[in-house]
Amino acid sequence: MKVFLVNGSPHKKGCTWTALNEVAKTLNKEDIETEIFWIGIKPLAGCTACKTCAKTGRCMFDDTVNEFLDIAKDADGFVFGSPVHYAAASGAMTSFMNRAFYTDLQSGRQTFALKPAAAVVSSRRAGTTTAFDQLNKYFTISEMPVISSRYWNMVHGAQPEDVKKDEEGLQTMRILARNMAFFLKCKEAGLQAGVQIPKREKPIFTNFIRE
Repeated sequence: MKVFLVNGSPHKKGCTWTALNEVAKTLNKEDIETEIFWIGIKPLAGCTACKTCAKTGRCMFDDTVNEFLDIAKDADGFVFGSPVHYAAASGAMTSFMNRAFYTDLQSGRQTFALKPAAAVVSSRRAGTTTAFDQLNKYFTISEMPVISSRYWNMVHGAQPEDVKKDEEGLQTMRILARNMAFFLKCKEAGLQAGVQIPKREKPIFTNFIRE
């Protein structure tokens, strides 16, 4: 089993990575393979709703979003991490997730459905809960079981060294990882025992405006 951890920070090994790495190390101890995927620092365009992905299965902007989706199909679970910018996920992370999840929906890839997910946020001080709530919205609209911890999944610090001193935050990451591992093992055991994947229905889209 494998969990992909997405680092949405412009700093490859900054505070967000420090939190994700704590999750990854604990997952490894639970015999879960991990990979941290960094979205990088190149500009990421937002979704233009062109629906090219519905025709080609790929986003029209050929960047780390397509790179991620090409390998994400092999993941059993996901952790998406972002620094807090103005009480929200980073702009790059927001563009990344908007396009990744929209491409998955429109293309019918089903990369994310029924795979457990968790959000992790990092900030110097405040804005964490709104950013955390923002990221969880992607999971709950995509049929993804949300994995929780003993506290909201956040760490605090202006530098990685500060995060390493956030004992409660790091403990939250470890508990999150063990809960993720437990869920993955239960899912695997259930499938092996013959528990069926829920029947999928064709999506129904309705508008609020009526003639």
